[in-house]
Amino acid sequence: MDRENADGRTVTPMEPAPARTRTAEPEHRSRFGWVIWLLVLAALGGGGYYYYTRYYKAQANGGKPAGPPVRDVPVVVQTAHKGDMKIYLWGLGSVSALNTFTLHTRVDGQLDKVAFVEGQVVHLGDLLAEIDPRPFKVQLAQAKGQMAKDQSLLANANLDLKRFVDAGNSVSKQELATQQALVDQYKAALAIDQAAIDSANLNLTYCSITAPITGKIGLRLVDEGNIVHANDPGGLAVITQLQPITVLFYIPEDDLPKVLPKMKEKEPLKVAAFDRDKQNLLATGTLQAIDNQVDPTSGTVRFKAIFPNEDNALYPNQFVNGRLLIDTVKDTVLIPKAAIQQRGPQSMFVYVVEPTGDVDKNGKPEKSVEMRDIVPGPIEEDEASITSGLVDGEVVVTEGVDKLMQDTKVSTTQPAGSSTTKQSKARAAKSATAPTTTMKSPVPK
Repeated sequence: MDRENADGRTVTPMEPAPARTRTAEPEHRSRFGWVIWLLVLAALGGGGYYYYTRYYKAQANGGKPAGPPVRDVPVVVQTAHKGDMKIYLWGLGSVSALNTFTLHTRVDGQLDKVAFVEGQVVHLGDLLAEIDPRPFKVQLAQAKGQMAKDQSLLANANLDLKRFVDAGNSVSKQELATQQALVDQYKAALAIDQAAIDSANLNLTYCSITAPITGKIGLRLVDEGNIVHANDPGGLAVITQLQPITVLFYIPEDDLPKVLPKMKEKEPLKVAAFDRDKQNLLATGTLQAIDNQVDPTSGTVRFKAIFPNEDNALYPNQFVNGRLLIDTVKDTVLIPKAAIQQRGPQSMFVYVVEPTGDVDKNGKPEKSVEMRDIVPGPIEEDEASITSGLVDGEVVVTEGVDKLMQDTKVSTTQPAGSSTTKQSKARAAKSATAPTTTMKSPVPK
C-alpha cells in the first residue's frame, strides 16, 4: 500500500525478497564420500600395522629394520691378473708404395710388342715391351760405314805424313804441319763415328723396355701398333713396389715428446696396421721416420712406418689405422675397463666380489660385493691397469653394476671366452688326458 512521507511524496513500500530454497544433495555423492573415508582409514590402519610389525621384527633382529627378502643380483665377473700393459698411440693413415715407376719409352717408334699381363708382378730386368728396332739398325749401319771411310782416310794421311818426315829438308815445315793436322782431323772423325755407333747401339737397347723395379704392374695405357714418343706424358704403364711397403699415419703433436726419446734407442719402435674398424690386424712393421714439422692446420705430425708385406695384405692408398707401441708397463694388475666405476672427477672404484661366509638354501656359498676405491694406471682399449687398491686374483664385476650397492648379494657368471674360463678349460683338458689311477671318483647323480 502506498503512503506519504513528510514531504508529501507518495512512497511505495518494497516487497520482501522470496526466501531461497535449499536443494538437496544427490544421494550418490554422500555415498562416495563415505567410501573415500573408509579407504583412508583402511590405509592408515594398514600402515600402522606394517610399522608396528616391522618394529618388533627389528627388535628380534638386533635392532636392524627388517625389509623384503633380498635376492641375488646376477652379475658378470672377471678375475684381476698380473701382466704387462702395452701403451700405444693410434693414428689415421694410408698405405703408400715405397717406389712408384711410370714406364716410358726412351726412343720414338712403333710399339711392336707388349710382353706383360695387366696386374701381374714383374721383377727387375723382365722384358715388358719392344719398340720397332729397324730404324736404329739402319743408323748403326750408317755409323759403321762412315767409320770405315774415315779409317781409310786416316791411314792414307798417316802414310803421307811418314813420307814427309822421311824427305827431310826437301819438304817445308808448313807442309809437314798441314799433313799432321790432317791426320789429327781424321782421328777426331773416327771418334765421332764411334760415338754414332754407340748411340745407335744404345737406341737399339732402348727398343727393349725392361722392368726397373720389382713390383705390381697396372693396366696398360698404350696398345700394340701405336706410335710412342719419349715425351709422352702418360707412359705405357705404372709399376708400384709392394714389398716392402710404407704406411703414413698422423699422431697429435702433444704425443710427440713421448716418441722422440724412444727414437734414440737401438731397437726400432713397432707399428701395427689395422683395418678401418680397428678390429683386424693387417700387418706389423717398424717406425722408419718422423716428419720434420707439425702440420699447422691439424696439429699432427706425420709418421712413416715400413712393412715387409710378404702376404700383400697392404695395398697402395688403402686406408688403415696405425698403432705405435711406445712403452710397456711390466707386472701390473690388469682388469677389464668396464669394471671401473666413477664416483667423481677424481674418485674411481670397483665392485669386488667376496664370500659372505653363509650358504643359501641350496647349500652354495653366498657372495656379496664391496665398493673398493682404486687408483687406475694406463688404460688401453678394453683393458685397464691398476696402480693401487686391487691385488692379483680378486674378482671384480664387469656387467650388472647398475643394480649394485655396498654388501649387495650377487650370483656370478664368467663371460664366454674370458681368461678364467680358458684356464678352467685348459685344466679340465689336462686332467682328462692325465693317466688314470685305481681310485674312482663317485659318479654324480
